[in-house]
Amino acid sequence: MEKHLIGRNEIVDLPQLDLFGLNAKVDTGAYTSAIHYHNADVIEKNGKEVLHFTLLDPSHPEYNDKSFYFEEFKTKQIKNSFGQTEERYIIKTNIRLFDIDIETEFSLSDRGNLKFPVLLGRKLLNKYFIVDTSKKKLSLKSKKK
Repeated sequence: MEKHLIGRNEIVDLPQLDLFGLNAKVDTGAYTSAIHYHNADVIEKNGKEVLHFTLLDPSHPEYNDKSFYFEEFKTKQIKNSFGQTEERYIIKTNIRLFDIDIETEFSLSDRGNLKFPVLLGRKLLNKYFIVDTSKKKLSLKSKKK
């Protein structure tokens, strides 16, 4: 597969999560991609442990107060941007860039005080993209063509 050129930030869709037009920061220093969550907890549903969460928060324009239930999830120790290790939930879902859907992992992270609710890490970038930090929103520009 040919790699696409992306900029330092992009507009992405997360179709399985019913979220579209989200600002995403491209971060070659981060291994795992991340998305801002509002609430997350493990509950029992139909006799199984299930991760229940909402994404973004009420202050975000794309917030839809939609609850998600993932039977397949894991937890992982991840260093945040301050170098502190924290345990985060990890889910797999599709991200859409350049009209291509790619399944990837996202950690649920509190990014409420940050400009970008989505962060794209190396695990996704290495396989599919080349980053040009002098550019931005290249995937959005390709949609308009």
